[in-house]
Amino acid sequence: MAPPAGGGDPEAPAPPAERPPAPGPGSGPAAALSPAAGKVPQASAMKRSDPHHQHQRHRDGGEALVSPDGTVTEAPRTVKKQIQFADQKQEFNKRPTKIGRRSLSRSISQSSTDSYSSAASYTDSSDDETSPRDKQQKNSKGSSDFCVKNIKQAEFGRREIEIAEQEMPALMALRKRAQGEKPLAGAKIVGCTHITAQTAVLMETLGALGAQCRWAACNIYSTLNEVAAALAESGFPVFAWKGESEDDFWWCIDRCVNVEGWQPNMILDDGGDLTHWIYKKYPNMFKKIKGIVEESVTGVHRLYQLSKAGKLCVPAMNVNDSVTKQKFDNLYCCRESILDGLKRTTDMMFGGKQVVVCGYGEVGKGCCAALKAMGSIVYVTEIDPICALQACMDGFRLVKLNEVIRQVDIVITCTGNKNVVTREHLDRMKNSCIVCNMGHSNTEIDVASLRTPELTWERVRSQVDHVIWPDGKRIVLLAEGRLLNLSCSTVPTFVLSITATTQALALIELYNAPEGRYKQDVYLLPKKMDEYVASLHLPTFDAHLTELTDEQAKYLGLNKNGPFKPNYYRY
Repeated sequence: MAPPAGGGDPEAPAPPAERPPAPGPGSGPAAALSPAAGKVPQASAMKRSDPHHQHQRHRDGGEALVSPDGTVTEAPRTVKKQIQFADQKQEFNKRPTKIGRRSLSRSISQSSTDSYSSAASYTDSSDDETSPRDKQQKNSKGSSDFCVKNIKQAEFGRREIEIAEQEMPALMALRKRAQGEKPLAGAKIVGCTHITAQTAVLMETLGALGAQCRWAACNIYSTLNEVAAALAESGFPVFAWKGESEDDFWWCIDRCVNVEGWQPNMILDDGGDLTHWIYKKYPNMFKKIKGIVEESVTGVHRLYQLSKAGKLCVPAMNVNDSVTKQKFDNLYCCRESILDGLKRTTDMMFGGKQVVVCGYGEVGKGCCAALKAMGSIVYVTEIDPICALQACMDGFRLVKLNEVIRQVDIVITCTGNKNVVTREHLDRMKNSCIVCNMGHSNTEIDVASLRTPELTWERVRSQVDHVIWPDGKRIVLLAEGRLLNLSCSTVPTFVLSITATTQALALIELYNAPEGRYKQDVYLLPKKMDEYVASLHLPTFDAHLTELTDEQAKYLGLNKNGPFKPNYYRY
């Protein structure tokens, strides 16, 4: 069955009997362990056979002992004790009895086993059938300035945010240090990023620093519905849900921007869609923006194009090419999340598989290192001779895609380009070849060319499609060519702490910079800020930096407190 146009998820919701209802207050794992009606199965007493005693049922239903001389005595009664739980009197006992037998453990641990939202199993099926745009929802404060899947999931989202806070030490430290000064007081930030628990920690940090925020999602599959609900419940205008259509995607961005009496003065973007939308649809609003912070290759490329054409009328900060973002979010994050995304969606084993990775930038390096460590045979395609030489020195075979397309088991794109994998490549792939994208944009794989009458689309599971050719050959397409790790799995929170802290500092820098410091151009994050972000994360590892002596600092011509490397240094 072909999925609907616009990239929506065609997977039909499970029937009501298959979805446990939303638990009431205080429910969750502890409630699942509470015995219904406060009772647990009573273990039967062990009865030992005794030749001198016979058991006889007493007239009143009790147990009697008959001794050899015929005397009948009543057996001591067993006092039945109920195991008491602190949260015994909960809504658990009010659960409808006619529910599907989907295991509670599956519902509770959804985020660790499925590629979709951890609260998905708690969502009522009738709720799934209604577009959030058609619902009238209000949070507990009476506000309706948001559009999320289900505001009732806010409690689950709040728990995920609290867990994320534990792995984001730098952002929490920044919140604690700067909230008294309110460096973003008066800032009106409109954001378009992946809406995850980690993004929620960033948004709440920006709010604590004095900013007003309105937010939309930069990817139609990466939103965690319960986190979006928690943010809406906290008073953040959030417009996002998992599985948006293309029309929904732009509608959500417009709802963030087009608000009567609210003029944004800062943009935090991931991919450039928000910046592009404001630039095209609201040019007067765009001219009043004080600064743009962009974190993706695609978005930065768009900014440089505007700058080159002389159309960028505001200063912009290129966070993507900051050292902390490049090395940690792109390299180390993708080194872990590529395996997670592939394993969750395909359950495959990597040993011995032939994989081609298109692009050997920081993302490609991370993907190749992970797959090589798992025993895969890895090929690399690259246009840049420097990156190509790095791939060769790291032990990878440099090829053209056409040379290996018939034999590889997995194709991974991470170039930031368009039409890297074309219909011609897709036609020549072997049966059951897995195709996925680790770049930000969904332009790298020519998915549109697969939506033709002669090809059949078959949804296998969430974010996994079989595209079947007339001769029976099929390929496995993940997330319809969109970003694999955030669409189909998760990414390490600690890494996102580094990126989020960098974004927050970039916003503070642009917002508070004196007039004239930044012109209408694209800038890199100052080296000193990069080093500061890194230093905030070192205590997590109980790491101790060596300090320069005065003599050493003088010899190197450095300040003892940094920056320690010139801007042209390549880490």
